Amino acid sequence: MTDSAEDWLRLNRENWDDRVPVHAASEFYDLPGFRAGASTLRAFEADEVGDVSGKRLLHLQCHMGQDTLSWARRGARVTGLDFSEAAVRIARALAEDIGMADRARFVVCDVYEAPTALDGERFDIVYTGLGALVWLPDLTRWARVVSSLLEPGGALYLAEFHPVTDILGDDGRTVEYDYFHVDGELCEYPYSYTGGPALTRTRSVQWQHPLGDVVTALARAGLRLEFLHEHPTTYFPRYPVLERSGPEFRFPPGHPRVPLMYSLRATRA
Repeated sequence: MTDSAEDWLRLNRENWDDRVPVHAASEFYDLPGFRAGASTLRAFEADEVGDVSGKRLLHLQCHMGQDTLSWARRGARVTGLDFSEAAVRIARALAEDIGMADRARFVVCDVYEAPTALDGERFDIVYTGLGALVWLPDLTRWARVVSSLLEPGGALYLAEFHPVTDILGDDGRTVEYDYFHVDGELCEYPYSYTGGPALTRTRSVQWQHPLGDVVTALARAGLRLEFLHEHPTTYFPRYPVLERSGPEFRFPPGHPRVPLMYSLRATRA
């Protein structure tokens, strides 16, 4: 992998800028369906976060803003932050299209610079959704940023793919990779997870974060864990053996199960 922080950040920003037009045109993100009223939040997220009416919610790594705006549709006053200017342009246009521009703003910024970009503003809820942490090299710094962005009594809500899923083979049961390998990996993929067309900026740097590292980083930043839930389902066919059950995928009956996602809530004193 590359050694300098500038390189990983540049590579990842270029990669995500390149993904934006592919994602915006994809069935996976279904922007027409979202404009028509669809929510992109997972059912367990809405249940675990609870009523957000009138609350100030910050979404870190918001991409094109659909999850952010789904919280706005539930009554929150939202701010979405993402390092891709191309993604933020889509998010702002979506907010206008669905009549939420007065309840939503979007800021172009790297996560680690969020306190400066937001001029010290604090929020009732900081939300981070699926597939975000793999792009961050330093969880200790991330947790400190989150803590600094919360009002006293405010809470981080995090939903993520479980790190156990990254160590198993395609059969969903054989350990093939090292759970404790936390060094950044230089990756090169010609396509995004939405399928074609092919990308031109194909390189990125990603990190695997054991669950204990996530919880410890939050505790050291002064956040008190309220719950940590591990989920037996996910939202894409992570292994060929998984079976679809509505919008989710799960192991078939009789197959040994491992957690596929997790969610947690941690409060600032």
